[in-house]
Amino acid sequence: MNIGLDMMGGDFAPLEAVKGLQLYLSGSNRTASLYCIGDETLVKPLLEEHQVASPNLHLVHAPEVIGYHEHPTKALKEKQRSSIAIGFHMLATGKIDAFISAGNTGAMLVGAMFSIKTIPGVLRPTISTVIPKLDGGTGIIMDAGLNSDCKPEQLDQFAVLGSLYAGNIFNIDNPKVGLINVGEEEGKGNLLAQATYPLLKENKKINFVGNIEGRDLFNNKADVMICDGFTGNIILKMAESVYDLVQARGYANDEYFTRFHYENYGGTPVLGVNRPVIIGHGISHAKAFKNMISVAEKMIESDVCGKITALFSNNLPE
Repeated sequence: MNIGLDMMGGDFAPLEAVKGLQLYLSGSNRTASLYCIGDETLVKPLLEEHQVASPNLHLVHAPEVIGYHEHPTKALKEKQRSSIAIGFHMLATGKIDAFISAGNTGAMLVGAMFSIKTIPGVLRPTISTVIPKLDGGTGIIMDAGLNSDCKPEQLDQFAVLGSLYAGNIFNIDNPKVGLINVGEEEGKGNLLAQATYPLLKENKKINFVGNIEGRDLFNNKADVMICDGFTGNIILKMAESVYDLVQARGYANDEYFTRFHYENYGGTPVLGVNRPVIIGHGISHAKAFKNMISVAEKMIESDVCGKITALFSNNLPE
């Protein structure tokens, strides 16, 4: 498998990306070919300094960088020699099987939707965030911020995408799907929740368990928790702050609370596009980059994108 890594994306790039490569390559049975896309005048000396070398490591020169505050569409059009633009070109032409970046999120999303395209039948791609369960399990919330305003049909599809992702990446058998709401009873919630509930209830492709409340996020009532991106992103940022709180209170070594640290999960894939695209946190350090590569490996090995394509192709009009 061939994985492209944007070496220039992130607040601490390219140094932390190089350290992440070092961590990844130090593991056993690492067979992926890694294409390091970035300014070779900056990246190459760091690779040499940190003694990061492998026959499977390839440096691809990209002299331009898309900054965080640049307009995504304009930057991709005008900076075709940037690490993100080159990465998507390589992905679209089949030179790499997955692309990873902790850079400009908007540019990553625009690149994903217009370079490799949305899978036919998917109304809108989505992203998820991981929620550690108190019993040691793992749950996901989607959407986590890509789609602030949603329609019921889109939430219904997010449930299908989330179930495939939870099953193939986190090995959750027949994942339970819950709709985040203000009460457990059917008919509760705003207009979006009320209209989404019957769609989820009738969806034979998922294991729908009904409404869940905020207090259910960390128990085992549901594995895949569905909401609009506005709600999901608020939950995501709150969950990230839990780790900061426990650190400040002196409980940083608590086995459960350490699982809230974003670096343990690396990044999140854009679900619903034709090939694996992994978006990392802008403040990613070495561990996060290493885990992003691991997520890309799992996405390729399990062929999640292919399974999504096969599932949604059955619903396309002839």
